[in-house]
Amino acid sequence: MVSIIIIPGWRDSPAGHWQSLWADQLPGAVRVQQDDWVAPSRSAWVASIARTVLAQTKPVVIAAHSLGCIATVHLPPEANARIKGALLVAPADPERRGVLADFAPVPCQTLPYHSIIVASNNDPYCPVRTAGAYARAWGSEFVRLQNAGHINLEAGFGPWPLGLALLQSLIGEAVAFEQAALAAA
Repeated sequence: MVSIIIIPGWRDSPAGHWQSLWADQLPGAVRVQQDDWVAPSRSAWVASIARTVLAQTKPVVIAAHSLGCIATVHLPPEANARIKGALLVAPADPERRGVLADFAPVPCQTLPYHSIIVASNNDPYCPVRTAGAYARAWGSEFVRLQNAGHINLEAGFGPWPLGLALLQSLIGEAVAFEQAALAAA
């Protein structure tokens, strides 16, 4: 009933990372590919994500990590209209890292879909207070993990049951929304 789009961050997500595992095990999951994972361009990344979102025939639920979160919030309105939910994990802070500066400034408007941000109190790529500010600006639920680093493979996050449960909650909401819309039509 929904399309799950997995959006890795800077340098992609390696085998064993929760995103790679989900891409393999969730039926119909689509993983966004970028032309350049090392020297990212905001316009190229956003265009690639937008193409992937707009190519789906079902409502979309996003599972983004790191810079993939920031690229997601830069999407144009026509792509946002297709998204029913987004799990935004360990968002990057592009204003702190020169190689990611093309993604700054980070948009500050409320997202037009339900979103959940998951961040860690010791993420080396984004202070938890910045992630909390993103959550407030974007109208997102905020889940704060203790000592979870960048919530990636290096931090011990291969299979990630909590993340999968959060994603499943967004999928369930999207399905319920679509069923209600069909019943009303």
